[in-house]
Amino acid sequence: MFAIDRLSAIIPMTPDARSDVWKLSCILMYAGPVALSTINLRVGMLVTHAPSNPKVILENRRMVTEKLAALWDTGLEVQMAWLDTLSGGHTPWWTTSLRILEPLLERAIDNSKRLSSES
Repeated sequence: MFAIDRLSAIIPMTPDARSDVWKLSCILMYAGPVALSTINLRVGMLVTHAPSNPKVILENRRMVTEKLAALWDTGLEVQMAWLDTLSGGHTPWWTTSLRILEPLLERAIDNSKRLSSES
């Protein structure tokens, strides 16, 4: 029984766990193009505008602030997973991964939409 419990923390065995793994794979497949689109739009703005342009300065500040907020959220989720592990719990890797990646993907989508509407 103990081996099955340990195995279920590594391999998704329930339908809910398999659904979470499917969501995670969809997020990972979608995050790459969204991130590339955001990077492309930001680089395009930096190339077409002067560095002293208020629009560029505002976007750079916004980008740095968002990166720090994302780092904070990600670090908090990782820390909570570690604390759960150290206290004897075991949150499956797919649950922790979803908690980390969903807010990052939402931010990337929002950035891409905002930047594409501005250009």
